[in-house]
Amino acid sequence: MRLLHTSDWHLGRAFHRVSMLDAQADFIGHLVATVRERAVDAVVVSGDVYDRAVPPLAAVELFDDALHRLAALGVPTVMISGNHDSARRLGVGAGLIDRAGIHLRTEPSACGTPVVLADAHGDVAFYGLPYLEPALVRDEFGIEKAAHETVLAAAMDRVRADLAGRARGTRSVVLAHAFVTGGQASDSERDITVGGVAAVPASVFDGVDYAALGHLHGCQTITERVRYSGSPLPYSFSEAEHRKSMWLVDLDAAGAVTAERIDCPVPRALARIRGTLEDLLADPGLEPHREAWVEATLTDPVRPADPMARLGDRFPHTLSLVFDPDRAPGDPDVSYARRLAGRDDQQIAEDFVAHVRGAGPDAYEQAVLREAFDAVRADDTVREAAR
Repeated sequence: MRLLHTSDWHLGRAFHRVSMLDAQADFIGHLVATVRERAVDAVVVSGDVYDRAVPPLAAVELFDDALHRLAALGVPTVMISGNHDSARRLGVGAGLIDRAGIHLRTEPSACGTPVVLADAHGDVAFYGLPYLEPALVRDEFGIEKAAHETVLAAAMDRVRADLAGRARGTRSVVLAHAFVTGGQASDSERDITVGGVAAVPASVFDGVDYAALGHLHGCQTITERVRYSGSPLPYSFSEAEHRKSMWLVDLDAAGAVTAERIDCPVPRALARIRGTLEDLLADPGLEPHREAWVEATLTDPVRPADPMARLGDRFPHTLSLVFDPDRAPGDPDVSYARRLAGRDDQQIAEDFVAHVRGAGPDAYEQAVLREAFDAVRADDTVREAAR
């Protein structure tokens, strides 16, 4: 069986205030053409179909167009909700859409109920694990500790239990939206840390033939059977080095996996350039970036006059301007942004406590801070889904 694995469409998202709807429409056209030209048997979309719980109308229309075009091909499609989606909204009408061969899986309670498709070698069971917010699904899975690993492990127990009751030789595919250990993150993914931990081990997916992952925006292979497709388009300059693609996956009669990357259309190249303003304006080596979307980091010791306008004369698609003067690490004038770079909310809060009282928080206080951050993030998730 041949699968096309994609995820993280983020329909409706802009790139530094530049609308990506046209580029997203081009991607949908490319996906449909790939399904037709490469004889794809099933499409899997591993979450974050939309960029937010209440997407703009244009994004909903594009999604509707995608569903109609995929259904018209007669190729089954399995989709799950991600942490950016409203599971309840995305799942509206799932029962009716199911009849058209578009299978939306947004309910945690249905993790162990697969979509079963067949080829010449027998059945393939597709299990959809939507994004599982630990604080919201702990009762569903009967677990005490609300953590990503425990809820995913409980969901996978249901998958393995169902698979054990099926005919010998039934192959299996799991769709999941999670941060798996070994994956490389970028700046454009929403933090899903719970209890100080965001990642789960790849071993949680043991026992299935292929795990089609979503959430991380870079296409990557965790193991031969556990892969991220990544987002089809860039959503931050941290993705400048990404090669945006989908996975074309073949499952043979025994469940062995072979995979090929299918490149996605590139609306415009990304470039991150760094130096003094005069150097950036004069360096002939930067000429290939003239038509790229540019993030410029200026290292001038004193902020120059009209930098954006002057950069725009040479790089008309400059979207981001960062000031980072070259200074020694111990210099008291090192920017606040540089001091915070790479530090999460928990670390920043602990540093603040140490700054205010002269000593950092003890283990109990660290746990209180962690619980507070987890509670706020879970509450935000509930509020967004209820909008």
